[in-house]
Amino acid sequence: MPGYSNFFEFIQTCMVNSSRKRLVIGNWKMHGDTAFNSELLAGLRQGIADVSNCDVAVCVPFPYLYQTRSLLEGSGIGWGGQDVSRHEKGAYTGETAASMLADFACRWVLVGHSERRSYHGETDSLVAQKAAAALAAGITPVVCVGETQQQQEAGETHAVIERQLAPVLALGAESVAKLVVAYEPVWAIGTGLTATPEQAQEVHRMIRERLQAAGAGQVRILYGGSVKGSNAASLFAMPDIDGALVGGASLVASEFLSIAAA
Repeated sequence: MPGYSNFFEFIQTCMVNSSRKRLVIGNWKMHGDTAFNSELLAGLRQGIADVSNCDVAVCVPFPYLYQTRSLLEGSGIGWGGQDVSRHEKGAYTGETAASMLADFACRWVLVGHSERRSYHGETDSLVAQKAAAALAAGITPVVCVGETQQQQEAGETHAVIERQLAPVLALGAESVAKLVVAYEPVWAIGTGLTATPEQAQEVHRMIRERLQAAGAGQVRILYGGSVKGSNAASLFAMPDIDGALVGGASLVASEFLSIAAA
């Protein structure tokens, strides 16, 4: 019963959790080409029939949005971008507006991924502005949060995530209710390390409490960080883990589908 004061509270939360449909999103990062994508998307389309009670989507590099849309339309699999501009339009060379993603029928977009925060200096405030821009275009932002290994070892996990979430929660309950949160401990991204289900649940539980306080307790919270078919079921068994944001494993159709099937 990680994070719960008694068995009754644990069972009650599990019942509420069962009403939230699972969500598994693949983040291709900077991988792919037209030939590889075609084979991967065909595999996903062919195998999605074996996945039930789970929303499935892929977030792909911008140049491949047209290809992805063409190959996935009508499959039940969604698609989206890996980033979005906070600006509606204008002289912002290299940026992509939310309206442009909407032109490609994107339903999802990642904002605040740790690689954007680390390599591009994205601030918590900027992440919230990007989330707001996506919402204004009718796209669901997947707001990524997570701590580094140094922060984890210093016992700062909760403080870091509360800081990252604060500007997003300040958008208001109506907006927050329309987004998704993804907890990705930075030390587990692409390292082969994975938080134990109990470790992940403890953080997800804290995030759920903050969302509930903001009037949006039913927001789906995903776990990301070396998720594989072999560990997905144990992670999804936790009452506050509603799915996964999948990196490397999303580049293998059978592995990605096995995560969704879990």
